[in-house]
Parts: sequence; structure tokens; C-alpha cells
Amino acid sequence: MSGDETAETGSSRRLRADAQRSEDALLEAAKALFAEAGVDAPAREIAARAGVGVGTLYRRFPKRADLVAAVFRREVDACAADAATLAASHPPAEALALWLARYTGFLTTKKGLAAALHSGDPAFDTLPDHFRSRFEPALTALLDTAAAAGAIRGDVAAYDLLRAIGNLATAGGEDGAAHVSRMLGLLIDGLRYGAAGTAHRSPQSCRPSAPG
Repeated sequence: MSGDETAETGSSRRLRADAQRSEDALLEAAKALFAEAGVDAPAREIAARAGVGVGTLYRRFPKRADLVAAVFRREVDACAADAATLAASHPPAEALALWLARYTGFLTTKKGLAAALHSGDPAFDTLPDHFRSRFEPALTALLDTAAAAGAIRGDVAAYDLLRAIGNLATAGGEDGAAHVSRMLGLLIDGLRYGAAGTAHRSPQSCRPSAPG
């Protein structure tokens, strides 16, 4: 490879790295502003918080739906990845309870995004499959490990549990978060019913903290 080719390759890599940093900054800024002001937060505010020009935002995400979909996909990936992280650092039952609380918190803080996802925009068409393809294997691994350890029953399908928590997380009102936390505790109690090690476990041992 000639010196010119080497220089060109290095320049291309730097450009790709710069572009990735800009995209990461935009997604992080959009995530924060969506949580504060909803998915209609002004593009200029998103770009300013990310430290880039608004033109960079529009080049990477020509439509608002493209940005919303990218933020949602990134958050799904981060939540799913936490399952393996928790499994590596906590006992099986605790890892499961902590991740279920994490997942519940993810759902309860994404209500604005959920409304956008049902708008019919084709930018969102692939997201339901992405949601399931990331969360179902993550939860299945946690359930299987906890069941093998005798901490929970072994006949619960991950998809059923994901759907149940999805329905639960729609609770609103002033008591909504506390209600969701209490009901999640009951769901986890139900997972322990019939488990081989139930008689030796504290009733509070698998209860998660309030989602958030």
C-alpha cells in the first residue's frame, strides 16, 4: 500500500469515527430532550445539546421519525444488553428481578415514544420485530438460569412475561409508579411459586426496587 493510500485510509477512518461520535451525541441529546419535552422537541435544541450543527442532524436523520426510531432502537439495545451484565454480577434470581425492574422502567419512561410508534410512519415498521428479537432472548436466558438454580418455576415463557409487564406499565396517575412497582413484585412472587427452592427463600428476596 502506498503512502497516499495509507493516508487516505487513515483519513476515512477518522471521518467515520467523527461521524459515529456525532451520531452518538445526537441520539443521547435526543433521548434526554424526548424525556423532558416529548418527541417533538425542537431540532435546533437537539443539535445544540449534541454540540453539532442542525445540518448534521438533518443529514443523518432527514425525518423526525428516523430520529425517533433510532433513539428507540438504541434504548432497546441498551436495556437488552443489561440482562447479560446483571447476570454476570448477581445471583440468578436477583439478576432476573433487577432486569425486570429495568425493563419496566424502560417501558414507563417511553410512553411518548410508544405513541409515535403507532403513528403509521413506515420508519417504525421494523421496530416491533427489533423489540422482540432483543428482549425475548435476553429474558429467556435470565429465566432459564434462575429456573436451573431452583429460584423460579420453569414453565414461564419470556414473551408472556414481556407482554404482561407491557400491559402493567401503562398504569398512570399519581400512584402509577408505585402501583407498577407493587404489581411487579407480585409477578415476581408468582414466578417463584412452585420453584424447587421456594421453601428456603425469603419472601422479599427477589423483589426489585421501584422501576426507574
